[in-house]
Amino acid sequence: MGKGLVIVESPAKATTIAKVLGSKFDVIASYGHIKDLPKSSLGVNIEADFEPLYETIPGKTKALSNIRKLAASADQIFIATDPDREGEAIAWHIAEVIGCFDKKKPREARRIEIHEITKKGIQEGLNNPREIDKKRYESQQARRILDRLVGYQISPILWEKVKRGLSAGRVQSVAVRLIVDREAEIAAFVNTEYWNIRVNLEAKEAPRFWADLFTVDGERTDVKNEKGRIKNEDEAKKLLEISKNHPFIVKSVTRKENKRRTQPPFTTSKLQQDASRQLRFSSQKTMSTAQKLFEGIDLGAAGTVGLITYMRTDSVRVSADAVNECRQLIANLYGNEYLPTKANNFASGKNAQDAHEAIRPTDVSLQPDAIKNFLNADQYKLYKLIWNRFVASQMREAVFDTTTIDIQNGPLIFRANGSIQKFKGYQIVYEEGKDDDDTQTPANTGDVRLPRVEKNDSCKCHKTTHTQHFTQPPPRYNEATLIKELETCGIGRPSTYSSIVSLIQNRDYVERQGKQFHPTELGQLVTQLLVENFPSILNIKFTAKMEANLDEIAQGAQEWVEVLNNFYGPFKKDLKRAGAEMRNVKRETEETDIICEKCGETFSAKWGKNGYFLACNGYPKCKNTKEFKRDESGKIIPVERVVQECGTCPKCSKPMIIKTGRYGRFLACSSYPECKHTQALSLGIACPKEDCDGELFEKRSKKGRVFYGCGNYPKCKYATWNKPTEQRCPNCQAANLEEVSKRDESKLLCPNCAYSKDTA
Repeated sequence: MGKGLVIVESPAKATTIAKVLGSKFDVIASYGHIKDLPKSSLGVNIEADFEPLYETIPGKTKALSNIRKLAASADQIFIATDPDREGEAIAWHIAEVIGCFDKKKPREARRIEIHEITKKGIQEGLNNPREIDKKRYESQQARRILDRLVGYQISPILWEKVKRGLSAGRVQSVAVRLIVDREAEIAAFVNTEYWNIRVNLEAKEAPRFWADLFTVDGERTDVKNEKGRIKNEDEAKKLLEISKNHPFIVKSVTRKENKRRTQPPFTTSKLQQDASRQLRFSSQKTMSTAQKLFEGIDLGAAGTVGLITYMRTDSVRVSADAVNECRQLIANLYGNEYLPTKANNFASGKNAQDAHEAIRPTDVSLQPDAIKNFLNADQYKLYKLIWNRFVASQMREAVFDTTTIDIQNGPLIFRANGSIQKFKGYQIVYEEGKDDDDTQTPANTGDVRLPRVEKNDSCKCHKTTHTQHFTQPPPRYNEATLIKELETCGIGRPSTYSSIVSLIQNRDYVERQGKQFHPTELGQLVTQLLVENFPSILNIKFTAKMEANLDEIAQGAQEWVEVLNNFYGPFKKDLKRAGAEMRNVKRETEETDIICEKCGETFSAKWGKNGYFLACNGYPKCKNTKEFKRDESGKIIPVERVVQECGTCPKCSKPMIIKTGRYGRFLACSSYPECKHTQALSLGIACPKEDCDGELFEKRSKKGRVFYGCGNYPKCKYATWNKPTEQRCPNCQAANLEEVSKRDESKLLCPNCAYSKDTA
């Protein structure tokens, strides 16, 4: 009797499953997708009902050969790719290559879904095989074709009108628009001045407390109330004078108990948001770390175990068994007082596919600190976040005693708010992270204590303050708030948020400054052109509706060809019009009256590969250029470049300066064009190769990526993508440590051994 065969997409997943199933099964990985549309052409036959022209992905020949070989001798074949539409597409293509759709002699293969890579989860999958879901596959295929039609047909227009290498995307361009539109809101925002008045009061009992001016003659002093807002310092001082002439008498006291309910376990977007807020993880880092936790971690004697359920989900649903296990753990660890009478239930969002459970530990008894030694630092942090959130989701509410005191002061009323936590509830385990701009949700920690007072009690004023404030523009998006907005708008799906955020940065349409996203000049220009010429593609509601259409294809409510036809008719007209009418930014010039100091000609504003710049009209005789900015009226103002000197020229002894050219930064003589000497930018670090006396230089590949190589090339071919440092590895002493920076983290790594050290 032959073996069974289980086909997955990930080698790590294959290793974990193989250890569980033992010798009765072969488990093999496809290493992700095995087929895709060609990179060199559109790959879609539009006239033949959008037929996709798939081809085998380069480098997958060996994996496919091994799959075919094992499939030929297997008694049973199970395709266990990830339980989502992406996994369904991989499963469909695997079924094609092993002959499942052969009309003469089809090979039988069953699709199984493994939602947690544990013995229980794997067995449940094997016990519930099904056919490959054609509708899910067609939904994913429709998404792939839509993205290809948009990307491969708009991008060439941008190459012609702006510059080569640009890209447009059905979802990525809308994400960039959100950031560009927010920047426009900030630029257009007009600050409103307002003043806040506070008094420090003493009642019969301690403690003293602060109260804020709440109303004047019945009008709220809230900044949004134009009539009651305190508009300037003169108004504030007049009110303080009025206050001095009247006693402070307690008008009312309101005491009540407030309960704050726990949050559901994580969905994909909520995990990415909280990992960003609390752990400073990028969405990409969150998902790659979660993938490892899902696929399995070696826990020593316990073997390799998948620690979390599938991490691409929009559902908050949890199995009854998992809930019961969690409630038992809560009772044992924290006591019955933290356990609600009935299990907490949560409703998924209206747009949720609800195909999988929420993200939770596969075994809640595996407490984070108990397995910490088996996890690296990032895995431990993320597992602990997931574990804490899941356990907290089945705990009682946090309870607060809140008090509001209104104090009459003549025509003025001051208000003091206090809150004391009387029962921690779920907050003993988990407190949700807050966005930088999240001022609406009250703080979870810190008590504000007020004295016990009664109506008509008098208070003594010890101090007054009047403080100037200005309203603030809406905050720029950070990674957490952008993902939150994408989810709220119905743009993208759990499996796409991370790639969207990474892509718009890699395309140089947005950049991160600190934690916030700023649109680049290129991002603003491209967004403007796309909004003008492809209003539907850049429309948020249209993009959300398209996501809903894809969902309906998966549910069998729509046909994929019909959805593509409905999209492509209007899109084709937009393409034709944009090709003829879109602004050709490459050819646009704006004359100025700014005089070139080198030749006396005027400058013109033009668009170049690095954005807008001033170019001398005496070109090509004069190649002088300048950077510029615009004042409030839009007038062009030249900006002098900052020149960074670095040593002296070996030919003429003039200072060398750092410049940026086609292949990155380099050193050039400051007396150019009289002296045209240039040289690579040295790091001042010796080449680590033995028997080499060269230094390391910053260089740039043909594709524009910075790397570091030996100055003795081609005699010495040492090169690395990571920036070398002068620090020797304290572990092996054999190599210089290299600096690796990826958005929100920075590490020193040894290229010779496993040593690493966090530097941020």
